[in-house]
Formats: sequence, C-alpha cells, structure tokens
Amino acid sequence: MSIKRRTLLAAAITGCLLSSFSFSVAAEAKLDKIHFLIPGGAGGGWDGTARGTGEALTKSGLVNEASFQNMSGGGGGKAIAHLIETAKNSPNTLMVNSTPIVVRSITKVFPQSFRDLTPVAGTIADYGAFVVKNDSPLTDWSQAVALFKENPRKLKFAGGSARGSLDHLVAAAVIKAEGLDPRTLKYIPYDAGGKAMAGLLSGEAKILSTGLGEALALAKGGQVRILGITAPERVSDAPDVKTMTEMGNATVFANWRGFFAAPGVSKEQVAKWNETLEAMYKTPEWETVRSRNGWVNVYKNADEFYTFLEQQEEQLGSLMKELGFLK
Repeated sequence: MSIKRRTLLAAAITGCLLSSFSFSVAAEAKLDKIHFLIPGGAGGGWDGTARGTGEALTKSGLVNEASFQNMSGGGGGKAIAHLIETAKNSPNTLMVNSTPIVVRSITKVFPQSFRDLTPVAGTIADYGAFVVKNDSPLTDWSQAVALFKENPRKLKFAGGSARGSLDHLVAAAVIKAEGLDPRTLKYIPYDAGGKAMAGLLSGEAKILSTGLGEALALAKGGQVRILGITAPERVSDAPDVKTMTEMGNATVFANWRGFFAAPGVSKEQVAKWNETLEAMYKTPEWETVRSRNGWVNVYKNADEFYTFLEQQEEQLGSLMKELGFLK
C-alpha cells in the first residue's frame, strides 16, 4: 500500500473542503438571534467554534443576540438526541459539529447520523496538531517516534474525544505513516480539548493530539510547544511550526467544522442562516476570530455540505477499516 494511501486523512478530504469556498454574499443578511448548541465541554474545538462564530456575528451586527449551551455526553450523541427531541422548540438553534459526527455514526457510538438532522453549512477547517509541555524533553517529532519504537506505552497520547474518534484517528494515521502499528498506540480519551490539555500539563500523557486552533493560545502563552501539524504547508498563523510532511511523515488532514439544525427546519430558515454565515466571512470581526484560532476559511452551503458529508462518510469508513478501527 502506498504512503499516500496509507496516510489518507488527506487530499481527497481537504481538497474537497477547500475547493468550493465562495464569497458571494447578500449585503443585508441579518438575524435576530441564534442559540448555539455545543455537544462537548468548555475549551474544546466545538466550544471555540461556536463561541467564535457567535462573537463575529454579533460584533459585526449580522446577528443581534447569540446564546450558548454546552451539553456533553455520548460522544456528542446527547446533544444530537436533544436537538431531535426538541425540534419543534428549536427554530433558532444551530448545533456545531465536525468530522466526528461522521466517525461516531460509522462506529455506532450513537445511532443517529447527519441524515437525522438538517445540515446547514460547513464553515472552517482546523489542522491536526501534536503538542507537548513546554518543558518536555521531546523537542522534535523524530524523538517522539523513537520513544514510540522503544515502547509505545512511553508515548501516551491524550485527546479530547473517545477512542476511535478523530483525535485518536489522526494520531493513529501519523503512527501508521511511520511504518508502525497504530493499534499499539496508547490513547487516553478526555471529554473535550480543555480536559485533554489539562491531562497533558499534569503529565498523564506525553503528547496531545488536538486541533491547531486549540493549541495556539497555550503555545503563544508558553505553556506548550507544537511539534507538528497536519497541514500541507506551514500556516501563516503559526509560521514557526513544522508540518508533518516537512518531517518525512506524509499525513495531511483538515478537520471541518460546521453547523446543523433540527430536523424539519424550513428551507427558508436554512437559506437565512446560509446568507448570514456567508456574509460573516467579509467582516473584520470574523478575520480577528479566524486568525486568533488558526482556522482555514471554508464555506459550503446546505446542499454542498450534505453532498460532502456523504462523500466523507465513504472515505473515512474505508480509511478506518485500513487502520483497524472497523471490521
């Protein structure tokens, strides 16, 4: 199997995401309020995406009021079930989610899939990052690989999601790209990125698999160092951070994030959300949020988003079988 195929959390996914971004906007898009439902705890990627989007929308005047609700549990399944059960009472609710909604549906972590909701828009992409404590003796990815070769249990990975989900999957992919067995990887799951970062800082894990956006703030504050990211080339918001490809590891991956509404929401309401989210990209308030988090601008309207989700379901299902997560 080729290296490209072995590490394909890659171009087919990232390219498909990045190819269809559009700046066609309506000049007067505006909504009274949006309630953001967040399927995980504070400090994680979903939390940051919802709150950052709400910040940009309200500060730019595109939305008058934004509210937020964290609802952890079931790998995101609790929030999904809640949105379905309260559909008639949730006309202004957008639930943030990302690639894990596909992964966890495939692996039956929860019984629902994106088809049980109303996909509204894909909005950003976030590259994977591998992070160590600032005082860690690991200063280069090659040292981490050497430690894993010595004994996989000496390189415990932390992640803000369950075993077999995205943080685990990306870590497994980079280990496989080194010609090592990803099934020997020791992965410690936490509920959301904030707790996973705490696990790293406390010494429970040697390395954290997370999104670049979650790693940047602490890295800039001097608490952690980023060993590498799964971008195809260095990113402007973290110019000193090496890519995995620079270090001889062919893994490239971008985790999309986007929004879903309750089932049965009208096409007119979805169109209003699309109009408003599209308009957000042209605002300086959004650029402030985007650059702060190291996100990649990606936009897919409701129809494009649904098609992409179907494609990713097929691609990730195949990949997870190769990595041993599915039979």
